[in-house]
Amino acid sequence: MTGSMYASVAGLRAHMQKLSVIGNNVANVNTQGYKKQRTMFRDSVYSLYSSGGNGTSTVGGINPSQIGYGSMVGSIDLNMSSASYNPGSPMDCALVGDGFFLVGDKTVADSIDGNNPASLKSLTLTRVGDFQFKADGYLCDGKGNVVYGFMTTGVDEEGKPIVSDQLVPIRKPHWERVPTKETVEDPDNPDKEITRDTYKYEIRYATDKTGPAADGGAATVGKLDDQKKPLHPSNWVNKSTGATMTEDQVKADPDAVADLDFAEFSNITINQDTGAIVGICREGDQQIVMGYLAIGSVTNPNGVTHSGESYYKCQDGAGDLRVCMLGGVQKDLGITNVNSYMVQAEADPDNPAAGNQKPLPPGTAILSTGGTEIMVGFLEAPNVDLAEEISELITTQRGYQANTRIITVTDSMLEELVNMKR
Repeated sequence: MTGSMYASVAGLRAHMQKLSVIGNNVANVNTQGYKKQRTMFRDSVYSLYSSGGNGTSTVGGINPSQIGYGSMVGSIDLNMSSASYNPGSPMDCALVGDGFFLVGDKTVADSIDGNNPASLKSLTLTRVGDFQFKADGYLCDGKGNVVYGFMTTGVDEEGKPIVSDQLVPIRKPHWERVPTKETVEDPDNPDKEITRDTYKYEIRYATDKTGPAADGGAATVGKLDDQKKPLHPSNWVNKSTGATMTEDQVKADPDAVADLDFAEFSNITINQDTGAIVGICREGDQQIVMGYLAIGSVTNPNGVTHSGESYYKCQDGAGDLRVCMLGGVQKDLGITNVNSYMVQAEADPDNPAAGNQKPLPPGTAILSTGGTEIMVGFLEAPNVDLAEEISELITTQRGYQANTRIITVTDSMLEELVNMKR
């Protein structure tokens, strides 16, 4: 008699959990980048009332008789599909297709190892690209987490950017006033020229740390220092007195050196084809490529774990986290270091001829984004369909009410049974 009550209580619990999921979806109907959840019910345990039979030569078979004890929540799924996009600020970015932006604090870079793809899981994933350069020069999202990508560490002889192959926080480069000389007309004698001391502005990118290369020698791995000290003696200034410092004075008291300023940029844009962050340096009036956005790709996008505030983690169920660049731009940048977690193959030591390569171990990151693109100036809208959620709310309410009715009826029948005893 009371089996119906147990089943209804289980049904009430399951419907209440579904109601919580629906409520969360509706609450985030205007949350940028939110991905809705779906509750899947499963029937609960059964007791065997009578077993079945296959039949004999004289009688037919019978089906097993079982009594169930309600329903339960089988899973709460995450739907990572995209819906629509809303206009935003000029540096806002929205992902089209699978993938995530990579963010974290400034110290996460120290734990990332290019030879260990599992170390990438210390990064946080997000679909919300509300990016801005903050006062400390770092590119951050709206919550202050720094955005990870690939920094420009210099330019070659043709003026093309040299990009690090290691994943680091993106930030503005520094600028430096470098002493130089120029030849000008002598104001006292127009027929003569004189040479005078002047200066020019030069961009100084963050310096690289060095690490082991594939051949055992030293190689640039591109993890960027904070670089609070100037790179040129002309900028060795005592931050307390303002006096110029010599090299010996700097070595004796390095903390006395004034910090180098970040360069001032105007018209900062993000290239939607390559993810390049480009700005015009005001001091030198030159276009500078500061770095490139990195895109994270997981084996199972619907398996990522919510960590709150539109952030996710690549934990159990999501598979491997891999890093890629938009549009295959790393090929044009010449990023082929075997220590990089973006390369797919390394030279065969038995036959180092060009083009003869062997695959890297499983888990090594991919080279392309698999069709993922970004829209600059937009933010991804939530994929919650309010009409669908309201209809689910109504059916959930009716299911809950029906289960309460079963409990009421069962209680009434038990009351009649007690009255019979009296």
